[in-house]
Amino acid sequence: MWNSKISRKRNIIPMLIATLSLAFVSVAAAASAAPPKDSAGTKVLQDLQNVFVDLADRVKPTVVNISPATHPIAPKPGESPRGGRPPEGSGSGSGVIIDKKGYIVTNNHVVGEAAEVEVRLSDKSHFTGKVVGKDPDTDVAVVKIEASHDLPYVSLGDSSTVKVGQWVIAVGNPFGLDRTVTVGVVSALGRENVNLSRYEDFIQTDASINPGNSGGPLFNINGEVIGINTAIINFAQGIGFAIPSNMVQNVMNQLIAKGRVVRGWLGVGIQPVTAELASKFNVKEEEGVLVHEVFEGDHASKGGMQPGHIIVKLDGKIVDTPQTLSRLIAQLQPGKDAAFEIIRDGKQKNLTVRLGERKEEAVTASIPKQPEMVLGLNVQDLTPELADRFKLKDEKGVLVTKVEPGSAADSEGIKEGDLIKEINRNKIANAEEFKSAIEKVKKGESVLIRIIRENRAFYVVLKTQPE
Repeated sequence: MWNSKISRKRNIIPMLIATLSLAFVSVAAAASAAPPKDSAGTKVLQDLQNVFVDLADRVKPTVVNISPATHPIAPKPGESPRGGRPPEGSGSGSGVIIDKKGYIVTNNHVVGEAAEVEVRLSDKSHFTGKVVGKDPDTDVAVVKIEASHDLPYVSLGDSSTVKVGQWVIAVGNPFGLDRTVTVGVVSALGRENVNLSRYEDFIQTDASINPGNSGGPLFNINGEVIGINTAIINFAQGIGFAIPSNMVQNVMNQLIAKGRVVRGWLGVGIQPVTAELASKFNVKEEEGVLVHEVFEGDHASKGGMQPGHIIVKLDGKIVDTPQTLSRLIAQLQPGKDAAFEIIRDGKQKNLTVRLGERKEEAVTASIPKQPEMVLGLNVQDLTPELADRFKLKDEKGVLVTKVEPGSAADSEGIKEGDLIKEINRNKIANAEEFKSAIEKVKKGESVLIRIIRENRAFYVVLKTQPE
């Protein structure tokens, strides 16, 4: 009977790591002559080699090949038969069995729009796998196959313990080469802004990953899955990305239980804290994220959050980018009380907000870029007619009626119809207040402006011309 749990050889690893440097020195010193087979250096290297050999032998049976279903698929009412044509968007890739009953984790982009895929195991047996659920926001999907016996499987490890520099092993089916094993190290952690999915926190590795590896596992030396390989950077060598196992675990559990992923929702618009904004809000550059909008009647509003708050921590975790905050919120369940540490006017404050459920139609405000320019605006009081024309719900504020070409406002992206609500953190209700506030700004100083555009808010910083 297959021993389905991967055993851990923890006792040999510390010794190997501790003596590895000595072994390399010993082997190098004997480079001029063939080292004796029983030399200490050779023995250590053989033991180290055996760790990878044994690990590869134990985990390869848990890695599967996933490809589009080749059997005819019954058409839906009104559709013409497709025969064996692959479902749109799916492609050949890899997966890993994480349960003896046949649950398999892979990438969303591997299964595409398919409801069923073909799964081939290491013993060449074939199964039709049902797509249990998929999550494009993290690029995770779960497939289920039905077998008459328990299947070999591996466990998901704790990706929060992963360290840069530790050894990892990638197993997959690159270019159709079944169960290819590559070895490398963790190159970096917490990679975001890679533009592969909505929520990114990738493990970067130099273990060779190629087309066909997608959906395959990234193992630590204990045989635990610490990531699901998902992408490479084209034309680069040794730059691959894996979804961390803790994110996979959270998504996988929900897909198996409900067939979809439910995420928390705060109800704010956020933007990075640039150097210009940091000076205005009395914080350090990239310290936290700036709340530029709080949706009226939403959960953040009920919890006391306001525009101008700088969120620096969520449930004790540091928040330094909008992507980090979005990901942390998304990992929480609706109805959970989330503890925020915020800074307002240079003072630290704690807030507790009960989260709602994120809806697919939820959108974030578009934030203009913030180059250093000069002011150049004409404004007038907001009227009901103008509010209706520019799709504004506000009753008070100053409407931008003209933007001077080449001015800071023009380059900043401020447009006719934008509504100015604040100047340097002071509320502006009419054109007279706007004029008074601008007159207080000295030549060469910057101005912090809060703007509403089609009921979405954002902050900009403009610089006046020096004398």
